[in-house]
Amino acid sequence: MRELDTQSTIQLLNQIMEFELAGVVRYTHYSLMVTGPNRIPIVDFFKAQANESLLHAQEAGEIITGLEGHPSQRIAAIEETNRHSVTDLLQESLNHEQRALDMYKKLLDVVENASIYLEEYTRNKIGQEEMHNLEIKKMLRDFS
Repeated sequence: MRELDTQSTIQLLNQIMEFELAGVVRYTHYSLMVTGPNRIPIVDFFKAQANESLLHAQEAGEIITGLEGHPSQRIAAIEETNRHSVTDLLQESLNHEQRALDMYKKLLDVVENASIYLEEYTRNKIGQEEMHNLEIKKMLRDFS
C-alpha cells in the first residue's frame, strides 16, 4: 500500500460533491420540464436521479470531513440549453453521467492502493455511474 494523498483526495471529493449537488438541481429541473404521454415514468426517473445525486454529495461530504477536510458550499456550473424534449433531456443526462464517471475515475487514480475503503467506495460509484450510462442509452433508443 502507498500513502494516501489526502489533499488531492479532499480536492477531488469536493469537486465530486459540487458536481453531484449540481445534479440535484439539474435533475429536479428536468423532472419539471417533461411533458407528453410518457411523462410520469420519466419524471419519476429524474426525481430518483436527483435524490441519488444528493445522496452521493452527502457521502462525499462525510468522507471529506472524515479526512479532516472542509466540504464545499458551492455547486458546479449547470449548463442550460433551453431544449426540453425528452430526447434532449436524456442526452444532457448522459453527458452529465459521463462527466461524473470521469470524476470518479480520477478519484480512483488517487486512492487506488492507498485506502481500501476509499478504493471500494470509488469503485462502487464508478459501477453505479456506468449503469446509469447504460440505462440512459437504453432510454434514448427509439423503437417506435
